[in-house]
Amino acid sequence: MNTLPKPLTSAIRLILGATLAASPTWASGDQRQIEEIEVRALGLKERADRIASPYSIVDDKALLKQGGGSLGNVLNGQPGVHADTFGGGASRPVIRGQTAPRVTVLADGSSIFDASGISPDHAVSADPLLAHSIEVLRGPATLLYGGAAIGGVVNVVDNKIPGVQPEQPLEGFISLRGDTVADERAGALSLTGRAFSNLVFHLEGSHREADDYRVGDWHESRADGTRSESTNYSGGLSWVGDSGYLGMAYSYRSDDYGLPGHSHEYEDCHPHGSALHCGSHDHDHDHDHDHDHEHGDHGFPTIDLASRRIDLRGEILDPVTGIESIRLRAAHTDYRHHEIEGGEIGTTFTNKGYEARIEVRHAPLAGWRGVVGVQHQDTDFGATGVEAFIPDTEIRATAIFAVEHLEASEHWHIELGGRYERQELTPKNDPRGRPSYDDNALSLSAAAIWEFTPGYSLTFAAAHSERLPQAQELYARGVHLATNTYECGLVSHPLTCGGAENNADIETETSRNLEITLKKNAGDLTFSVGVFHNEVDDYIYARTLDRHEDFRLIKYTQQDATFSGGEAEVTYQVSDIWSATLFGDVVRAEFDEGGNLPRISPARYGTRINAVYDRLEGELELYHVARQDDIADYEDKTPGHDMLNLTLSYQPDLEGRYTLFLRGSNLLDETVWNHTSFLANTVPLPGRNLSAGVKFNF
Repeated sequence: MNTLPKPLTSAIRLILGATLAASPTWASGDQRQIEEIEVRALGLKERADRIASPYSIVDDKALLKQGGGSLGNVLNGQPGVHADTFGGGASRPVIRGQTAPRVTVLADGSSIFDASGISPDHAVSADPLLAHSIEVLRGPATLLYGGAAIGGVVNVVDNKIPGVQPEQPLEGFISLRGDTVADERAGALSLTGRAFSNLVFHLEGSHREADDYRVGDWHESRADGTRSESTNYSGGLSWVGDSGYLGMAYSYRSDDYGLPGHSHEYEDCHPHGSALHCGSHDHDHDHDHDHDHEHGDHGFPTIDLASRRIDLRGEILDPVTGIESIRLRAAHTDYRHHEIEGGEIGTTFTNKGYEARIEVRHAPLAGWRGVVGVQHQDTDFGATGVEAFIPDTEIRATAIFAVEHLEASEHWHIELGGRYERQELTPKNDPRGRPSYDDNALSLSAAAIWEFTPGYSLTFAAAHSERLPQAQELYARGVHLATNTYECGLVSHPLTCGGAENNADIETETSRNLEITLKKNAGDLTFSVGVFHNEVDDYIYARTLDRHEDFRLIKYTQQDATFSGGEAEVTYQVSDIWSATLFGDVVRAEFDEGGNLPRISPARYGTRINAVYDRLEGELELYHVARQDDIADYEDKTPGHDMLNLTLSYQPDLEGRYTLFLRGSNLLDETVWNHTSFLANTVPLPGRNLSAGVKFNF
């Protein structure tokens, strides 16, 4: 045990302790039934103890209280999930220490085409205000969505295209919310109704505005450049019958938000081989700048984002003998955003393309039941302007996949999965003549669930996942101001940059992941405690070649790395009113040759006390985020902090149509420095905040 990484050793001890504590004497008093869970991203509806991969689901009630911000902030606090924040307008989910491009975000099973995968200051174009629920997958099942999901999958479940007939001629909801830390004003409206006998329409929209948020002592100062504004609307129509449904929806999203810490101070920095030169050629690159860029009267730079999307979704039930259902997901997206500086467009990013995915669920064959499918994606990614550090690139990817389940006995459940994909990247009209890249990737997974006593299960899971490089990692050459870097891609110098001595063959990034999870899903005591160990060969990362002040010359490079850690959540139902939960997660990420990976989430542990009395619910949450000392050589340590949150909700009517909530977050008014952010030591997170809102369901 002493030879294992410390976080893994600690997590294994936690599992052993929980196993001893959860002796079968507890089970004798367990009267609660194990609930059936639908996980849309997995295409299954299954008992909670028969789902092999770790998952969490944020339902509509939780989203009402937390869903006013961007996606990463909303999910921050789920097991193993942190947020990669960049001011008030952009945050990406970080799962087990990894974020984009190794975390995939979906819109009800379809890819979200935006630019969030290439930079932390680019917003994820998904709206929590209108979501029905959000699913987070970790572990082996993520291979269903390809190598870009090695870190995890986030599936934003919506109702843009109704799949069932509404119970009433017209139903939906109206919600309003606001807060004090950023003077937020937000609202959402959703309507679903019957147009004709089998036609169902859906209309929805949301709008959110927030000023620069406050930090430090209560209402004392603001973080400049953190304001944000977002508008979303969608209209859909579907035919719904006894044998399934088919429908289409059009969606539009616009964002306008500030970019704190986005400085042009190093805009003229450039490489000479593997050395970085900043300033005029009459000065050595170690000298300070004498022409720092000021934002002037125009304030901080902003992003003006617009996304237009068409979705096609359908499902056919029992079309032929042996096939239980066929599910279709297809989407076409036209995305662009302008980065505006001094009132003028500095850089424009575009992403246009489509994706189609078909999943076939078959009837049991020799005891095996499961899903097989095919997926195809064709997109054009482009950039023009000051930060056009990636050439216009056509991206094509085709994949086949399958996941199969077997009830081997009363106590054993087996799951096998696989995905084979081919990717082609082709630069377009590139004056540097950077070459096309194409390769194949194969991912496989296996899991066994052992129900060793009623209500208890132990899951063993293993996965072999391959990830092919994205366009940025291959072809980058240029200044990237959001990350304060000059980027050089994997493609050899001089087609990119970084010096010929740093050229290397491009290998397939390969992950070997092992997981053990102990669960108890029924009774007054429930828990999920798991550990993982992920060895990644040829991990692609941004290696620092040279540095000037806070600006770095980086070369995308491949090196073996290891991620290990665990997640735990233990809940005890004290009475019909009270329950208490202990939770925590930890991840450690190191290069095999020595050194730490950057921006790895610190350890987190805490407790929640929940109470339900009549129509009143309350939750008191206190957790500690540890100081992060395990840092890359160019990083600074970040201090730990305590987070105290209190949430109250009340349903004044017996039917539960109205819900009122009041939430206090960061009630200790701590100054929080988020280590997973590129602004970790320059822009703190919001201070003490009170948010309130109402939702009316009809």
